[in-house]
Amino acid sequence: MSRRHTAASQGLAVCEVCGLLASLEQHEHCPRCQAPLHLRKPDSLARTWALMLAAYVLYLPANLLPIMETRSPFGTQHDTIMSGVVVLWDTGSWELALVVFCASIVLPMLKLFSLTYLLLSVHRGSHRNTRQRARLYRLLELIGRWSMLDVYVVTLLVALVQVQSLAIISPGPGVVAFGAVVVLSMLATMAFDPRLIWDRAVPQTVPPDTSAASAEEHRHA
Repeated sequence: MSRRHTAASQGLAVCEVCGLLASLEQHEHCPRCQAPLHLRKPDSLARTWALMLAAYVLYLPANLLPIMETRSPFGTQHDTIMSGVVVLWDTGSWELALVVFCASIVLPMLKLFSLTYLLLSVHRGSHRNTRQRARLYRLLELIGRWSMLDVYVVTLLVALVQVQSLAIISPGPGVVAFGAVVVLSMLATMAFDPRLIWDRAVPQTVPPDTSAASAEEHRHA
């Protein structure tokens, strides 16, 4: 009989708050911080799907609605994320335009696609590329904070322009939708339990070879 020993097979769980390894047979709550102990995050897949689908729904208005409204004696101008990238490119700030384009349009979509891939692979029970999928999840956690770059740019422009200018810049409704997409995608990443990736990678208990045992018993008889 061959079996790979894991913490879950031994009834051990790691506290998600303080990191203490404790026995589920002896404790329902962490002995150190009293947080509830569980082998996997409760309803991880359902919560991740719900948050991710909500982020997908808000992604379109986040990119179609204006994120910045500029009022001046010459009129009012509404700028979306993409139009802001075009303005930055036309004014010669192509480095900043590329940064805003990647951080505000490409990265959020890639993050949602990557999280969808992880969810589908877990639902299919895939046992391939487990290490690469685990690394992908860590990467999603790392890049999540950089998706708010466009909101930071709008805030900076509002502060700079309104100090010594006749123009008045105010955030548009697209900022709210964009911020919601970022927050929802971050919450979806946090709700996903990466340990589900490894569940299929752990081999199950292999039953003994009964035919060989029967032959051995027959020979001794």
